Amino acid sequence: MSTSVIELKAVGKSFHAASGGARAVLGGVDFALHEGEIVALLGQSGCGKSTMLRLIAGLIAPDAGQVLYHGMPLFGPARGVAMVFQSFALFPWLTVQKNVELGLEAQGVPQAERTKRAEAAIDMIGLSGFEGALPRELSGGMRQRVGIARALVLEPEVLLMDEAFSALDVLTGERLREDILDLWVGGKVPTKAILVVSHNIEEAVTMADRILILGADPGHIRAELPITLARPRAADDPEVRALIDQVYGLMTSGGRPGRMTQKEIKVKLGDRLPHADIARMESVLESLAEPPYSGRADLPKLAEETELTDVEFLDLSNALTLLDLVQLDHGDMVITPTGEQYARASNPQRQALFGRLVAEHVPLVAYIRQGLDQDPSGDLPRGLFLRLLRYTLNEEDAEQALRTAIEWGRYGNVFEYDFNTGVIHLSEDASQEPT
Repeated sequence: MSTSVIELKAVGKSFHAASGGARAVLGGVDFALHEGEIVALLGQSGCGKSTMLRLIAGLIAPDAGQVLYHGMPLFGPARGVAMVFQSFALFPWLTVQKNVELGLEAQGVPQAERTKRAEAAIDMIGLSGFEGALPRELSGGMRQRVGIARALVLEPEVLLMDEAFSALDVLTGERLREDILDLWVGGKVPTKAILVVSHNIEEAVTMADRILILGADPGHIRAELPITLARPRAADDPEVRALIDQVYGLMTSGGRPGRMTQKEIKVKLGDRLPHADIARMESVLESLAEPPYSGRADLPKLAEETELTDVEFLDLSNALTLLDLVQLDHGDMVITPTGEQYARASNPQRQALFGRLVAEHVPLVAYIRQGLDQDPSGDLPRGLFLRLLRYTLNEEDAEQALRTAIEWGRYGNVFEYDFNTGVIHLSEDASQEPT
């Protein structure tokens, strides 16, 4: 086994929720990043991937356990660790040259050496001739190259990449990933290990030597997949496609290849909800029910047909599973009898069935309906339920969970919502219990 550069030992991290209590983001994480490897972190939103990166960079401290750099506890930013962010994070009033020099300036490197090293990094990343340009004069791909050059100029031992390609179009992101891999494989950078946070399964499989899949509530490593294929790896290579299938299977089955049913994916009142659009859910269900799938489809193939991102498609898959419309089985999506009934139904029948399913399987929807039934006015402000969700979720997840619950409840005629007043209320159609 090669030398560990970074180690996390039983690491836990919590943040203060809006309610004033602590919300666990990571719990009991054990992880080692070794010399000579690229590791990709995959997991759905809220599982703590970016928090892990910030702990490793020394930008935040753990509440429990230890972060070790070459076996020594890490206190504050590590000089041998650099990070590339998703949002470019460039200073708009500084030139490319000055943006790249910033980290060296913070380290007290003399001007002459700063200039020399920055020019070398800019050339290495393919931006020679743009040293005097401002960020607004560059394309998105070029701005991200500046961010990468700013990290590489520090000659980091460990390079952290936090969804560094997700803000780019597909072709630009692919080209930039290939350039990074060329630098890495060719030994043109002194970096000894790379840790990549990604939402893109294909990206992780084509880049990494090892993939870690994180679970949530709190964040933990639930599966690990070593990859031994030689680089470069073509996305259409059968062995690469098989690995992509395997990762889909792991991400949709709790980290163990197998079946995921409604019973395994059910949620509690204060949990996150999958962010899934109803029209897209119905479209996927219709496609699944018809030839050529006839009730069973390979998840990557179905995802490609929908043209959704991996995050969007996995959320949609979880929503369909939560409502008992499909099951996820070894990387396949399989329609349930309820799903077949739904796919064959008319629009009014679908709405009635959807209302029954969300009231049965989504506690937040059932809780809102119960509150409306018990209130003499039949009206309740959305803020009441938002405050409840803030006890267990951060602001963004609480807002998203309530938006989803309201959207699903409205479609199923469980209740109505006035967007002008922010009031949830019983409608004439929702005056009876959903059936």
